[in-house]
Amino acid sequence: MKLTRTESIQRRHRRVRRQVFGTPERPRLAVFRSHQHIYAQVIDDTQHQTLVAASTIDTELKSEVNSGSNCEASAQVGKLIAQRLLAKGIEKVVFDRGGNLYHGRVKALAEAAREAGLDF
Repeated sequence: MKLTRTESIQRRHRRVRRQVFGTPERPRLAVFRSHQHIYAQVIDDTQHQTLVAASTIDTELKSEVNSGSNCEASAQVGKLIAQRLLAKGIEKVVFDRGGNLYHGRVKALAEAAREAGLDF
């Protein structure tokens, strides 16, 4: 039986989450990609707490971004999440691609966050 696209993403995400765990020293940078937007949040899994979040629907980015579903918008979200993390004094994270392939918008977000100063 062939899996649907959503089932494949969910299956990959469960597999990735078995390995990836965020700690206070190195929290997890989780990415969620919808059809229209991209969301990124940094999570401390030991305390079950979101430390920082950014997305294409943030007020800071909404005026700059024409569409939330392209690589340029994803790169801006990556820069914004990195700036917010560095302001909190966090430089190292663990990347959680959320079951999506490391390609396109997810890759653009990750590379922009690395260029802005995050280490992962």
